Order: sequence, then C-alpha cells, then structure tokens
Amino acid sequence: MSLTAAEFELRMNRLTQEHSELLIKPNSPESLGNGVYTRWQNPIVTREHIPLNWRYDFNPETNPNLLERIAVNATLNSGAILFNGKYVLVVRVEGVDRKSYFAVCESDNGVDNFTFWDKPITMPETDRPDTNVYDMRLTQHQDGYIYGLFCTERKDLAHLEDTSAAEAQCGIARTKDLVNWERLPDLITYSGQQRNVVLHPEFIDGKYGLYTRPQDGFISVGGGGGIGWGLSESMVNAEVKEEVIIDQKVYHTITEVKNGQGPVPIKTDKGWLHLAHGVRNTAAGLRYVLYAFLTDVNKPWQVTHKPAGYLIAPEGSERVGDVSNVTFSNGWIKNSKGELFIYYASSDTRMHVATSTVDVLVDYCLNTPQDGLRSATSVQSINDLIARNAEFKRV
Repeated sequence: MSLTAAEFELRMNRLTQEHSELLIKPNSPESLGNGVYTRWQNPIVTREHIPLNWRYDFNPETNPNLLERIAVNATLNSGAILFNGKYVLVVRVEGVDRKSYFAVCESDNGVDNFTFWDKPITMPETDRPDTNVYDMRLTQHQDGYIYGLFCTERKDLAHLEDTSAAEAQCGIARTKDLVNWERLPDLITYSGQQRNVVLHPEFIDGKYGLYTRPQDGFISVGGGGGIGWGLSESMVNAEVKEEVIIDQKVYHTITEVKNGQGPVPIKTDKGWLHLAHGVRNTAAGLRYVLYAFLTDVNKPWQVTHKPAGYLIAPEGSERVGDVSNVTFSNGWIKNSKGELFIYYASSDTRMHVATSTVDVLVDYCLNTPQDGLRSATSVQSINDLIARNAEFKRV
C-alpha cells in the first residue's frame, strides 16, 4: 500500500530536516592530543551527507512510498584543495553497486558543515571505458591547470575466467573550475600496474615529476612496490620511461607489505613535506596507517628525514567499517596561516579531519628518531630521550 499524500509529505519533511541538521552539525577538537596534530570528534563527510535529490525520487507518482532509489555505501579517500577561499574535497563516493564516482563538497572552515555541489563530476572516459574510478589526488600545477590523478580500474582481459581479476592504472584529467574536466590519456609506465600516482606541483627541469607506486598485480605489489619517482615530458600524453624507488618497503615496519604517496607534497624551507600510507600484515588482516617524511627542496626524489612508525592510525570507531583497520589519505590543505588540514578516511567508510600546522609537521619530521629497524635501537632511542630529560626533573 502506498503512502497517503499526508504521510508522503511527513516523511519528506523528516528526511529534509534530519539531512539539514546533519549538514550544520558543529565539530569539536579532541581535548588534548599528542601535540603533533588534533583529531576532530565527528566524521566530516558520510554517506548520509549525500544530497537527498541524488538518492530519492521525489515524485509521488513514480515513488509513492518515497523509497531511496540510488543508495550510497561510503564516502572516502578524498582529494583536497583550497579553491575560491573554500576548503574543497573531491570525494570518492561509492554506491551500493560498488561503482565509485567523484563529487565535490566544500566548507568555509575545513572542519565541519561540508555541503556537496549540485551534481557529481561527469568524468569523460577514454577509448577504453573505466569500470571504476577512485582516489583522486589534486595538484594545482605550476602550468596553471588543476590536475586530478586517480585510479582507473578495468577488467584484466588476460584472465577472463576470473571475475575478480582487475587492472589498475593512473587516469588523468585536468580542469580550471572543478566542474568541467578534460580527460587525458592514462599514464604510460613500464612497470605493470599503477596506483597512488601523484603529480608534483612544480616543473623539474621543464618536465612533470610524478610519484608512482608500481605493482605486479591489482592488489599485491609483488616483488616491486614502494613510492617511485619519474619524469614525463608532457601530461597530455604522459609517459614515465624510467622509475626509481625513493621510499621502499621494509621488513617488520609499517611499510612491510606496501606503501604509497598520499596527497601532493607541500613545499617548505626545510624540504618537501610528504604524507603517505603504509601497510603491514596482522593476524586480523592488512593494517593501513599514515606516515610523514621530508624530501630535499631541490631534489624532491631524495628522502632526507623519515620519522619511525606511523603518524595517524585508526582509533576507536575509526577501526570499524567496510574494510576495517584502515586510515588512508590522498588530500590535505595548507591555508594562508600555515595551518594544515589532514583529510583521511577510516576503514573505507567515512571522512575525518585532523589539524596541525606545517611548522609542527616539519618539526616532527626533523626531530623524531628514525627507525633503527631493531628492538635494541628502539630502546636506545628511548634511553637517549630519558637521559636528555633527566635535568628537567618533570617526572
């Protein structure tokens, strides 16, 4: 039996009210934190934030029970950019059909009240259509364009009998307004599949610098992996002929299984500040965490400082979701005050924000001990700190 006109109107009003209240819900920082960054208490973008007119048919004749017609599973892995004075995210929105698409949302302050633009991004396709697109990194490049580099997933045609066999490559598009996108040919490399490719924001000797993540298969990096680096003459027909690994996988660390560049690095007077994700195996499955490092200001492919361990890992309710025990970031924003907004997804389900400053993150990278790769060196670092603290008699 269909809803009466009054019941339809009542349900419509309740949906609208709850959605409106969610969009204006204030966020609050955690009480103390570790001094390196501050987590904010509420997720900033969830599937409930998706506009109602993207999900519901409002016509009583075609949807007499006001059912949700196009449902959303998750909002995650968002690129980020300061655009027209707004904190803007290009969100990966995943439908319940497992297909992801990109949608733009914005906030005045970067920590709450994110609202989506009128429509999702209509991303042009190449001659070989994407099955799925996701995890866009945004680069405001020196050449004047905003580039979006993302994973394009297609069926692995070499294994037609295996319906889970897929191929990942780097899709490329560029824009001036985040609405109209010019799709460019996929990145060409000579290392199998690619994920987590990021465009460096400045020219390197007149060429485009690219952080890559070569891998043997769709999920497994195989014998390769690590954060790579290469140059391309152009982004219109981008091709990296030679890749070098600048940050390798290492046994019994947070990057023992794989690692990949996160958002676009930020230039500082101490070098380029990077955020990346590392993956290790546990008895409960893969664990994704975020870590930071610095590279040389003139040679951004040379790592100069890399603190031991992770910067951000999933905590509390962040640990539960579609793919549990995961934090992942492909977007952060530095504003004119040097404040830093780190946008990260938890468990492939919802978006969060942590705030810091560029100066604090640089301090963290410069002065946090590196990983000595042995238990004995970890203890030595603690003992060294204890010795330096002895004169202050705080505890």
